[in-house]
Amino acid sequence: MRTRSAKAAALTEAGGAIAPSKSQRAYTLLHDRIVSGTYSPGYRLVLDALGRELEMSVVPVREAIRRLEAEGLVTFERNIGARVAEIDELEYHDTMETLSFVEGAAISLAAGLYSKADVDEARAINEQMRHSLTAFDPVQFTALNEAFHRRLSDVAPNAVLADVIDTCWRRLARLRQSTFSFVPGRALPSVDEHEAILALIEDGADPRSIELAVRHHRLATPDAYFHRPTAPSE
Repeated sequence: MRTRSAKAAALTEAGGAIAPSKSQRAYTLLHDRIVSGTYSPGYRLVLDALGRELEMSVVPVREAIRRLEAEGLVTFERNIGARVAEIDELEYHDTMETLSFVEGAAISLAAGLYSKADVDEARAINEQMRHSLTAFDPVQFTALNEAFHRRLSDVAPNAVLADVIDTCWRRLARLRQSTFSFVPGRALPSVDEHEAILALIEDGADPRSIELAVRHHRLATPDAYFHRPTAPSE
């Protein structure tokens, strides 16, 4: 008798698809709702209600929530239960500040190394971002934004910088919600700033000027976030 893993391997070899487990289905649904902002910070996750919605017992739902807790997306409070974690604003600030320095350095190092194809591909991503503003989806916009920035920073000939940049992106993903969910007004200026950075690269601008443009662009979004109308007063 073949084991479950052997059956899974056979299905894979045959080109078949393996249905996700109940726990995985619950995880995917909750993760997507948290990342998209459907479940905002502090939103209470009621196991019984989620189980009924997903037509499953609370056991796989609890497993999914524990996984989200390990990822920092959910917290447990005594006598309350599971809630969507609040955004760690200090970590967000520090991560974006760090990214502004290391990404600015990486793109300035890559100045003079970009091919026409590099710039064309980055511009094509930016145009996708511009077109997406018509039916604005902050999660999709954020994914395109990361693709744009990585397309430019990946050209830098410094593996250590690349590792630091990657760490920053992973930290931002763990902080979950797209910042653009909170400051959608930053979306269009961000696209315009991308185009300005590409123009500097194409014009052969001084690497220091490119670095400062990237840093200014990077810091503008957290600045907008911390000064949004709903931000708690000091």
